[in-house]
Amino acid sequence: MGAEDEDAAARLLQGVVSEELLTAYRRLLAQDGCPSTEAADLLGGQDTVDALTEAGMAYVMPSGLATSPRLVVTAPELALQGALAALTRKLVAVHQRLLDGQRRMTDAHPFPEVMQAEADRLVRILTDRTEIGDTSRSLLSAARRDWLTLENFAMERSLEELAGMPPLPVFDGEVRCRTIYQASCVEHPVGNKIVQMNAEAGEEARVVPKIGMKMKLVDASVALLPLTPTGLPCALLVRSPIIAGALREYFELLWERAVPLGADESEMPLTAVQRDILALLADGLTDASIARRLGSNKTSVERHVTIIRRHLGTATRVATGAAAARRGWIRPPRHLER
Repeated sequence: MGAEDEDAAARLLQGVVSEELLTAYRRLLAQDGCPSTEAADLLGGQDTVDALTEAGMAYVMPSGLATSPRLVVTAPELALQGALAALTRKLVAVHQRLLDGQRRMTDAHPFPEVMQAEADRLVRILTDRTEIGDTSRSLLSAARRDWLTLENFAMERSLEELAGMPPLPVFDGEVRCRTIYQASCVEHPVGNKIVQMNAEAGEEARVVPKIGMKMKLVDASVALLPLTPTGLPCALLVRSPIIAGALREYFELLWERAVPLGADESEMPLTAVQRDILALLADGLTDASIARRLGSNKTSVERHVTIIRRHLGTATRVATGAAAARRGWIRPPRHLER
């Protein structure tokens, strides 16, 4: 990893995570990962390793036929997303403890119905599918300034069915609608049609490699969060100003890092060698063929391909080429004979 990645890590994560966790992350970043068996010694203990993985700042890359498992870091912008998601989970847990305390106080209050009404208004767990759908629609109609969404198209209905539905009516009003999509949404033909349809109706859209959860946020005051991947069986309705405000900050941080729909990414976080590898990878060459073309070795190419995939948030070679094309990252290899 280069100095640019370490600078980005410090800029994005300083103050968001503890100094101890940031130091461990930067150490792992500088070494481009390490064998899983050596991670605890390198980072100061298994607790630190667990904290990095739980926050989504690092993950264990499974072993292959000739390689052992390695602990590697996610790209700084994805590490920020993971850290913010972890903070959000902690906020929800802390807020739940606060609510539990308020309920106990309510039980001891001479007029409990007065206090209970306020506590129940802050957070509700919804488990009825019809109620969740109705709540989502009512939130949309309640928006007065902002309708903010995180979308990864994790859903029970087919994309083909959704493509036949008209855009949300609020797009035609005074409400500013912004959605951050997971890259896979716009790389899917039907998903891309839905995104383009919403954009033509007035939605502002940006794209990030991966989104950990869906979210709907109204005017930084009310949020609907899934408690399952799709959110239909179980969801959390949040009216707490503290949590809703934190979710708004989370959205805005992601918005700043996201790529506008249809625009090239202004900064490609790849080295010149990685750009050449990416171009050849998109042409369908194997790691061995790329190594021969560049006069390198296969192990070095494999390491660079792993870094490229991490930046793009992809798991396969085909998805890597599609994601790179969408972002405008693919360039003809420099000084190479074709």
